[in-house]
Amino acid sequence: MNVFDIIALFIFLAGLFIFLNIYVLKLPSTIGSMIMALFLSLCLLSAGYLIPSLKIDAIHIEEYQYGDIIYQIVLSFLLFSSALNIEIKKLAKHKKAVLVLATVGVLISTVVIGTSVYFMLGWIGIELSYLYCLVFGALISPTDPIAITEYIRRFKISKNVEMKIEGESLFNDGIAVVLALTLLDLAGGQADHQLGFFEVVYVFLADVGGGIFIGLVMGYIGYRLLKYVDNDEFHVEILITITIVLFGTTMADLMHVSSKQAAVIMGLVIGNEGRSTEVTGIAGDYVFKFWNLIQDSFATMLFVLIGLEMLVIPLRFDYFAAGFFAVNLVLLGRWMSVFIPIKILSVKKNFEPHTISIMSWGTLRGGIPIALSLTLPEFSGKDVIITMTYVVVVWTIIYQGLTLPVLIKSLVSNNKN
Repeated sequence: MNVFDIIALFIFLAGLFIFLNIYVLKLPSTIGSMIMALFLSLCLLSAGYLIPSLKIDAIHIEEYQYGDIIYQIVLSFLLFSSALNIEIKKLAKHKKAVLVLATVGVLISTVVIGTSVYFMLGWIGIELSYLYCLVFGALISPTDPIAITEYIRRFKISKNVEMKIEGESLFNDGIAVVLALTLLDLAGGQADHQLGFFEVVYVFLADVGGGIFIGLVMGYIGYRLLKYVDNDEFHVEILITITIVLFGTTMADLMHVSSKQAAVIMGLVIGNEGRSTEVTGIAGDYVFKFWNLIQDSFATMLFVLIGLEMLVIPLRFDYFAAGFFAVNLVLLGRWMSVFIPIKILSVKKNFEPHTISIMSWGTLRGGIPIALSLTLPEFSGKDVIITMTYVVVVWTIIYQGLTLPVLIKSLVSNNKN
């Protein structure tokens, strides 16, 4: 079985999962996909133990060279499609809160999770360097805007809270990805020389700034091309957006700046300019629907992949124990990353009393942590990071996702009383 057969299998399973979730489970796409991916992996594991001839050997990502595909295409497309659906005008009122939560919040989350995981692993007896623990803290920090938004819109909560959650979920993706990749580079090169604090800050800011610049340039070019093309030529418009994303992210990688930040900015520029009255119809019926389909399909494929990853990660008790401890540490990091910025901002701005609770418990993790964990280079401790990511993602999506409506109903009910 070659790589194209495996990709075809993933596409088939993703389509099957989407169909079953819509017509059978009827759950938010993220939760439904994770439940089915878990069921698939458990079935394959059981079949392998009961009938040895059916046992599937390591379908490891590096064996089929999925890493480049996930990093270069899937991750960029997910970030672009998420940004495409965010209306900057609606976020303008909350820009300070969103910016602080997405930047300071990610830094707090990374440090708290990375530091606590480092000591937790040492207590269990698993050796992992502090920098790689910080990498885990960064890659697990992004929240899933799709899953949380699907739930929020089912309940009558404040639009202010909704916009803060959506905006923060979008921007913390790009920031966390850049931070994780910067820390990964530092961890890989720490044997060569010791980098100082200001050098680390410079690398991070250069990555982010360069990515934003390329995103603005390519986003504007894409907008001008879409404006020029007749609205009836929707297939050309779709091809333009695909080309812009692929070319822009490739150029960013060649310039050694953040291609993922570039993807976010391109999505924001094209998405918001595409809604303007001058180019009405560009995205309403075709481009937006196409990218929403891409987002749902790629996210589901990643859940299939993380479900199959259970077949190849070492089934070690200490690794899974670390994962369950990490669940609580990730929740602590998330709460602190929301509580501290909001308390600081509350000095000059009022926040609804349930903002911290919803934003803390609504920490559903989706495709971004999965994609990052599966594209990590080989190093001692990679398997424990993948295992912890697997456990945290499963826990947050299934348990927190299914209990989030109860929390929201309770908070909304208390506010009415």
